[in-house]
Amino acid sequence: MQTTWIKHPLAVFTANDQDASNGIVIGGGQILELVASGQAPTIQVDQVFDASEHVLLPGLINTHHHLYQTLTRAYPPALNKRLFPWLKTLYPVWARLQPEMLFNATRLGLVELLLSGCTTVADHHYLFPQALTEAIDIQVQAATETGSRVVLTRGAMSLGEEQGGLPPQSTVQTDREILDDSARVIKAFHESGEGARIQIALAPCSPFSVTRELMVETASLARSHQVRLHTHLAETEDENQFCLSMFGVRPVDYLESVDWLSSDVWLAHGIHFNDEELIRLGQAGVGVCHCPSSNMVLASGICRTLEFQNAGGHVGLGVDGSASNDASNMMQEVRQALLINRLRYQADEVTHRDALYWATKGSANVLGRTDIGELALAKQADLALFKLDEPRFSGAHDPLAALVLCGAASADHVAIAGEWRVRDGLPVHQDLPELIQQHTASARQLVS
Repeated sequence: MQTTWIKHPLAVFTANDQDASNGIVIGGGQILELVASGQAPTIQVDQVFDASEHVLLPGLINTHHHLYQTLTRAYPPALNKRLFPWLKTLYPVWARLQPEMLFNATRLGLVELLLSGCTTVADHHYLFPQALTEAIDIQVQAATETGSRVVLTRGAMSLGEEQGGLPPQSTVQTDREILDDSARVIKAFHESGEGARIQIALAPCSPFSVTRELMVETASLARSHQVRLHTHLAETEDENQFCLSMFGVRPVDYLESVDWLSSDVWLAHGIHFNDEELIRLGQAGVGVCHCPSSNMVLASGICRTLEFQNAGGHVGLGVDGSASNDASNMMQEVRQALLINRLRYQADEVTHRDALYWATKGSANVLGRTDIGELALAKQADLALFKLDEPRFSGAHDPLAALVLCGAASADHVAIAGEWRVRDGLPVHQDLPELIQQHTASARQLVS
């Protein structure tokens, strides 16, 4: 086993308050030692990576995305719309997705995220038109090619416009089709245990886009295979009202009625909860993915992160779909999370370290992972290293704070399980111009 000392970083964020001021030693895909201030490694080191110009972080973790939406960024007919009209505009476009388009969208999005320091991505794919019934298989292929660590959620929509839902009928499936394919992809692709590269979760798009029976049966299926559950919830007040009119209850009451109020569940957005609902969610150990940029683009509101944490819930970060962000950049999302939370809380109540925690160990907690998201002994060697050599950082005195406050966007080096996936700001084993060309061609084909 070859060992590497990531030596003398400019600054370190471990996400657990341990001292790694003089770096870390990695080998065999794991962190073998944290080297404290003034110390040297106690184990034999085969090679040294000079990190004296780098800020060292655990690999960032994106807990909610829709990678297929990289094909419809800044799409003119969908600009400046509220959530439901925005969805109604884009659903017919997304219904035309083809396998090659999804492959190119997934690969481009994963590489874009890698370049921002993101090593683990949870993607919520819920569109399975007739031409795309094996969407998860396609995403597995793309993730394997890029080397990203992924949680691919087998999403679902079973209530189309004819049943009072939002999506066109061509994008929905029957409950039986959804459950059968959910079981198939779990058995085919899900990895459990430490170091898992590909995991599957089950993720009906939202409570009002599937039947009540599917929510119940999906929870049962997920638990029989010990995989996690995910859905959108309480993103807008319109959604709350839709849930009341459709089911006669608010979203959290509905969640509890279908056996989803549980610690194996994480929710996207989670903005419009009242005080009593926050307490119930926290007591149940539910996780919430905070998506600040998306929430700003669609004017959805601000997640009550601190109240949720204080109630016992887990908070992570996500970039959300590129059609509502419109970027796939986790480092920028950290800054957005800090800034938008300063609109809800006082400046001393949410710090740059809090935002970094949400993007690392907080996100790992949301995904139920204990092997990633922090720099600690025996954790996966998922690392992001950033240089502060751009004009925006000139004059900065605290390197870690500068990373967030001055707006870092691109990592210099990124490793997954100790293997470099980004070197000197470029993806390894990926022809970036060709990738962009193929992705652009798919985007044009989709909207033509």
